[in-house]
Amino acid sequence: MFANEISSVALGEKPVTITEFVAVARYHARVEFTESYVDRVRASRALIERFLAENRLIYGVTTGFGDNFTEVIAPEDAAELQANIVRSHAVSVGEPLPGEVVRAIWLMELIGLGKGYSGTGPETLELIRTLLNADVLPYVPGEGSVGYLGPEAHMALLLIGEGRAWLDGELLDGAEVLRRVGARPIRFGCKEGLSLTNGTHSVTAIGVLAAHDANLAGQTADIAAGLSLQALKGTVRALDPRLHAVKRHPEQAGVAANLRRITENSPLSEEFLDYRLQDTYSLRGIPQMHGGAKRALHQAWTVVEEELDSVGDNPIIVPEDGDGIALMGANFDSTYVGIQSDAMTNALTVLAKIAERRTDRMVNSNFSELPAFLAPDPGLHNGFMIAQYTSAALSMELQGMASPASARTVPTSANQEDPVSNAYSAALSAYRAAGKLGYILAIELLCAAQAFDLLAPRRPSPVSEAVKELIRSAAPEVTGDRVFHGDIEAIREFVRHGEVLRTVEARTGPLE
Repeated sequence: MFANEISSVALGEKPVTITEFVAVARYHARVEFTESYVDRVRASRALIERFLAENRLIYGVTTGFGDNFTEVIAPEDAAELQANIVRSHAVSVGEPLPGEVVRAIWLMELIGLGKGYSGTGPETLELIRTLLNADVLPYVPGEGSVGYLGPEAHMALLLIGEGRAWLDGELLDGAEVLRRVGARPIRFGCKEGLSLTNGTHSVTAIGVLAAHDANLAGQTADIAAGLSLQALKGTVRALDPRLHAVKRHPEQAGVAANLRRITENSPLSEEFLDYRLQDTYSLRGIPQMHGGAKRALHQAWTVVEEELDSVGDNPIIVPEDGDGIALMGANFDSTYVGIQSDAMTNALTVLAKIAERRTDRMVNSNFSELPAFLAPDPGLHNGFMIAQYTSAALSMELQGMASPASARTVPTSANQEDPVSNAYSAALSAYRAAGKLGYILAIELLCAAQAFDLLAPRRPSPVSEAVKELIRSAAPEVTGDRVFHGDIEAIREFVRHGEVLRTVEARTGPLE
């Protein structure tokens, strides 16, 4: 099932899948709480209030922060401490995060804080759910985080009637937004401000979006490559399963199998089966390079999904028979997601560099044996000449992003947090990298469709014809120069929302 086919997601009975998560964050599926979810939250809240009443020494609940993290806070000051946490932590800067990222962070807070180990009250989580379902988007500056804190604090301001948020496209102050949706500001209880700004919520949320988009782009890259292979008169002998059986990587064999299914019954492939003894690397090396990238993407998916079902708070409130305990540690650390996000960016860069090379060969008449730049009247028309420039530029941008963010650190909090994960930067890079690859694949698909038109009456495979028809539904055949920006954006949306993959799998069944 694709994410845009899901209308609602219930929290509490079973782990939320990456696909369900994206359904809420991107496609506005409604969030519901199960009875077990509410019961866990209430029990955890009762326990933390008991700790406060007994004045147990708990970081961020009955103590301050930084150099004063052992200084006991009076119970009557606990609520003020939580509001102070949110206000003082709202220091991220720059352009606001995209709406789907903000929605994703709020959903991750509902998932993580609803597991019953954080002491967050049901009223607080219900308000977040109400705002999420109403598509209220807090104004969240997106730069300046070493792992968490700043962006989450800007979001939490709205819950107490402060900060700013968008409602129906209008940017309003927090109190006015709450009034318009029929909600009231809350007063944070002990630990709530800390839990709403702490932990792996933002990093995991962005990582989930990145993992979803990266894996979708990986599947779409196989499809684009299958079309380009036919357009460039490549031989499918390089897809022979006997060749890939001796390389012990299942992803490589899977890519080769996908390409065989995409090119099956292709008159072009049959005609040019022995046209060359050996194709260029960017054609014969598709299974190896795509397969290597997919191994990294599969590993990242697994780790991100594990973190999605984890508790990333600190301290953790663990219930015990008739009592409970607060355990201070470092579950807020996002190194798992940070490292995998860096791996995703590298894998996406690999997919981008080979896709751009295939595009370049299609627009280069010396290699494609087609009109220069796929223009029907070269010289008078430029065709896809400059679209390839865009693909090349995006590929270079990805190469610049491929330096691992999770390996970098600067100490914070008066050296109390002497290393930092820097996973927020890593996750954002992976998320943005998937978007850039989507554009590169869109350009490759547009070039392949134009090449098929120029190769007529020769025809590609039936599956490839179906993809070409999808492309032509938004981008007509190029008969002369026009503004190609709209074409690229439209096909990129097909890639991003799974329409290209859906078109293929309707005819082939699920790809490897």
